Amino acid sequence: MSRNRVCLVSPGHISCNPRLLKEANALHHAGFQVRVIAGNYSAQARLLDKSILPQAPWSWTQVSLGSKPSYLIRRIGQQLARGVATTGWIPHLSVATLVHSTISNRLAKAAAAEPADLYIAHCLAALPAAATAAHKHNAKLGFDAEDFHIGELSDIPENQAEIRVRDRIERTLLPFCQHLTAASPGIATAYAKRYGVSMEPILNVFPLAEAPATTGRQQGDRVGSEPSLYWFSQTIGHGRGLESIIHAMGKMQTRVRLHLRGIPFPGYSEQLMQLAQEVGVGDRLHLLPPAPPDQMAQLAACHDIGLSLELIQPLNRAICLTNKIFVYLLAGLPILMSLTPAQQEFAKELREAALLLDIDDSARVATILDNLLSNPAKLQSVRTQAWKLGQEIYNWDVEQQHFIKLVEEAFQ
Repeated sequence: MSRNRVCLVSPGHISCNPRLLKEANALHHAGFQVRVIAGNYSAQARLLDKSILPQAPWSWTQVSLGSKPSYLIRRIGQQLARGVATTGWIPHLSVATLVHSTISNRLAKAAAAEPADLYIAHCLAALPAAATAAHKHNAKLGFDAEDFHIGELSDIPENQAEIRVRDRIERTLLPFCQHLTAASPGIATAYAKRYGVSMEPILNVFPLAEAPATTGRQQGDRVGSEPSLYWFSQTIGHGRGLESIIHAMGKMQTRVRLHLRGIPFPGYSEQLMQLAQEVGVGDRLHLLPPAPPDQMAQLAACHDIGLSLELIQPLNRAICLTNKIFVYLLAGLPILMSLTPAQQEFAKELREAALLLDIDDSARVATILDNLLSNPAKLQSVRTQAWKLGQEIYNWDVEQQHFIKLVEEAFQ
């Protein structure tokens, strides 16, 4: 029997994980038989799933949280397991798995029902599930680290139990993985230092087919004709650097608009609007609805500058290169980047297409943005540079070749 069946496992919705979606499509086109096991519990994300799944060339299974009684039982079990973990004693991997996520066991059952030759986990909650399925079918195991999961937590006393839980899961299962990838060089290095494992970086780039045809501003859902700053994520919330940009907007000479795409954390949009009103830009803050992953570059192309405002705490934010960076490049947008170690290193590759700034220096940010936005020729030049980088280097058509090679090597 040909060993070419690959099962991708993720606790999140398919529409919320463009990295998983790209990998599934790449594996299918490379001749692998692909099955995706993914979460299904958000009404908003479910609508986006329906725009993707009917056209998917691979098979898929969606895993819900289960009935209310069964979910309640798992939640009670999770609280009991969490109480054990807070003592510093984690007697078994199953305890750590339950503490970390109540959906892991349901993912494991769904994945184990799908015979495959390689199971690749996306996100930490999927790793025990993929490991269970791989063990059952005597298959190979893989893990894609889109984040440095322990580094997602600040190193403070109240996080120590969860840090121990995540360490137990990763330290137990990573040595059994024959396929290990990371979303940035910094994340790969962090895993190597902590666990002694070797991960290959696979960047969060996107297919050329999703790029706009030209470097000019495209049609989209932006508001007004003034210059536009653009940022997107699954969730619009605290700790994303948005407040710093609003402060800078209040000091700019250019009448610029800020467009944010995603689902606001409860109460956060009101707080952000209040801040915008306080600095005099309340009429220029706009919230846009979520959109399918394959539309993100086209939607970004109607704006002028993309924002990548990662903070240096917790550690994961300092070492990641988010998918928004590569959406902006594919859309032909210059990128305003905060001073994280990962972005400082990557900005060297982008040259003038990157505006590397201390986002807390609002006066400096305002000056740099004013200078660029008041010079149409310069703005078009850096847009062209960004678009060229996306067309020639930072796209999935190039990066997927490395990914497929790594999968093939896992079978050797």
